[in-house]
Amino acid sequence: MNCLECGEKIIGRSDKKFCNDACRNAYNNKQNKDSSNLMRNVNNKLRKNYRILVEINTDGKTKIAKSKLNGLGFDFDYFTNLKVYKNGSEYKFIYDYGYKLLEEDFVLIVKNQA
Repeated sequence: MNCLECGEKIIGRSDKKFCNDACRNAYNNKQNKDSSNLMRNVNNKLRKNYRILVEINTDGKTKIAKSKLNGLGFDFDYFTNLKVYKNGSEYKFIYDYGYKLLEEDFVLIVKNQA
C-alpha cells in the first residue's frame, strides 16, 4: 500500500493510509479546504460581531445607534440564531448576546441569562 498523500510505500499496519502524521494532515487539509475557507470566514465574522457586542454591552442591556455598530465593523448579516418572542419581538443572537433593531436606527443589545 502507498501513502495517499506522497505515494511512498507504507510500512506498518495493513490498514494505514499515510506514511506519517504530516502526510495525513496535508491530505485532510486539502480535502477540507473549500468548506474550511467558507467556515473560517463565517466564524471570523461571528467572532468579530460577538466581540463588538461584549465590549459595548457592559450592563446587560444597552441601547446604541446602528451607525455606531456599523462603524465598528459589525455585520448584521451574521448571527447564530433568531428568537421571536410571544409579543412579536425579534432578537438575533450571536451565541449568548442578542440584539433587536429598534425604531430610529437604534439597536438594543442584551445578554441572554440562560
